[in-house]
Amino acid sequence: MCGIAGASWTDHRMRLDGATLRRMTGAVRHRGPDAEGHYEDRAAALGFRRLAIIDLAGGNQPMSNEDSTVWIVFNGEIYNYAELRHRLEGRGHIFRTQSDTETIVHLYEDEGLRCFEHLNGMFAIAIWDTKEQTLVLARDRLGKKPLVYLHEPHRLIFASELKSLLQVPGISRSLDPAAIDEYLTYQYVPHPRTIFREIRKLPPGHLAVYRNDRFETRPYWQPDWSREQQLTESEAAEQLRELLTSAVRMRLRSDVPLGAFLSGGVDSSLVVALMQRESAQPVRTFSIGFPVAEYDETSYARQVAAHLGTRHHEFVVTPSGVDILPKLIWHYDEPFADSSAIPTWYVSQMTREQVTVALSGDGGDELFAGYPRYRAVWLGRLLDSVRPLRKLLGASFWQRLPGARQKSLPRRFKRFSEFLGISPARRYLEWIAIFPEARRAALYQDDFVEQLPDSDPFRWLENAWLRAGNRDVVSAASIADLLTYLPCDILCKVDIASMAHSLECRQPLLDYRVVEFAMSLPVRYKFRRGTGKLLLRRAFGDLLPREIWDRPKMGFGVPLDHWFRGEMRELTHDVLLGPTARYRGLFRSDYVAKLVEEHEQHRFDHAYRLWALLVFELWMQRWCDQTPSLTI
Repeated sequence: MCGIAGASWTDHRMRLDGATLRRMTGAVRHRGPDAEGHYEDRAAALGFRRLAIIDLAGGNQPMSNEDSTVWIVFNGEIYNYAELRHRLEGRGHIFRTQSDTETIVHLYEDEGLRCFEHLNGMFAIAIWDTKEQTLVLARDRLGKKPLVYLHEPHRLIFASELKSLLQVPGISRSLDPAAIDEYLTYQYVPHPRTIFREIRKLPPGHLAVYRNDRFETRPYWQPDWSREQQLTESEAAEQLRELLTSAVRMRLRSDVPLGAFLSGGVDSSLVVALMQRESAQPVRTFSIGFPVAEYDETSYARQVAAHLGTRHHEFVVTPSGVDILPKLIWHYDEPFADSSAIPTWYVSQMTREQVTVALSGDGGDELFAGYPRYRAVWLGRLLDSVRPLRKLLGASFWQRLPGARQKSLPRRFKRFSEFLGISPARRYLEWIAIFPEARRAALYQDDFVEQLPDSDPFRWLENAWLRAGNRDVVSAASIADLLTYLPCDILCKVDIASMAHSLECRQPLLDYRVVEFAMSLPVRYKFRRGTGKLLLRRAFGDLLPREIWDRPKMGFGVPLDHWFRGEMRELTHDVLLGPTARYRGLFRSDYVAKLVEEHEQHRFDHAYRLWALLVFELWMQRWCDQTPSLTI
């Protein structure tokens, strides 16, 4: 795990000087506190901060091949590096270290741009080829590791985080109106955009090539998500056992202490069970609890730890939105409104006190149809064919019901009934959107609307949804989440929160072999009559207590609805309703005030919307040079 930065240029006047390069790497010291390295030549510069995991003595970067014609900086882990190394040594390559980094260098020598197809891991990679005067960038298939870049005349600059790019003199902080619109829709800024107009994210599963001042990006991983495998459920369970066991085993390679997040949910519990089966010593497990019962899962985690015999560490904290918000705003670089970043932050902080690497259960809900909203997708499709019932459920009566608690059944039913009668993909967006289309229209100033491009944020989700072809709606929603929500929200959240504390997080369920296999299975093996994760239970049911398999999904959240009526009320009024709020050039202050009032008076639960607006306003105060004007 590391932080990387650098540039290549075709005009010496655009050269990235050594002092700037060191500021760029210094900005991400948290990603790599153990060592620092830099490489410079007449047309490129590479910078590196290291969190030492593999080959503690010999894995420093930038690293080169035998004759120093290929240089690399690399953030991540390659889990199959030992197998690749064996093949490369057989071809005559000479290794000077035991690191996974050197494997990539020699693989690039043999395979060129196809080298990334052979890597099983998480990575953001920059390779400088001195012979070809070419800079190559690549990001792992699922988007576990971040990589942002700025292409300008005669130069390409890249980094792990936006804050590194902002160390370069003259970088514009002009906001992208479309990114703001997408942020308020999804609670994050989807790739390839960033919140800044001129800076982009390299999408997952893509590589980029900069040569002779020409820059292009293209995918190197494009599975056909519309195809389903034809095999029995028993065969599927057997293959899944083999693949996931292999994925866990590969992720236990480490030269530093290793453990696992354990929430007590199915996914993290299953990962820990497989880890314990592969380990001769008790696995170190870590869980976090909160005083509010509906957000506390520690009793389930305790039960799993006792069942498996792990060395369990449990922390109970009272989270404070007021105290943690400034830290989140700084580390996440651009507006990011998933409030589960708060518990992820705390569990990462406390886990790092004991270990340097932690495995997690991320990905299980997308791969095996575990999200509760998939039940709504399935039920909505059924109701599409029953017009009288659809008409009743969509009646305005239901929408006049008062607001309810965030996780209450009435609130979920109200949201479900609100969007019946539209296409499944559009309906899905309306269910998951923080600000649905109608609310964004009410929020925006007229002059800001004129700044928006002639595009709809829905198209991003729809394009992912359509990758499922003619498959069922639950599979389509799962595939859409895999390509959108997972990389831009879940994996971003975990990467930033864990790396803020110099903790490496590995996700065996997101081994690309497991992903390709799980997504190719018929939905009936994973989801029936509103219940998901059936194949996981079929394949691994004997590893966990029945109570864990049968328990309702809780999620990983904080009581935002209470906070906005309690400890965060004063902050919300000062920041969002004060006369100096920077958003006023973009959004209608009277509509924001209405949201605050309706929430405080329990007329409607706007907690997620208020959190998104509060994060955006605080982000502008921290990262924007000045109040954004209507001519952004």
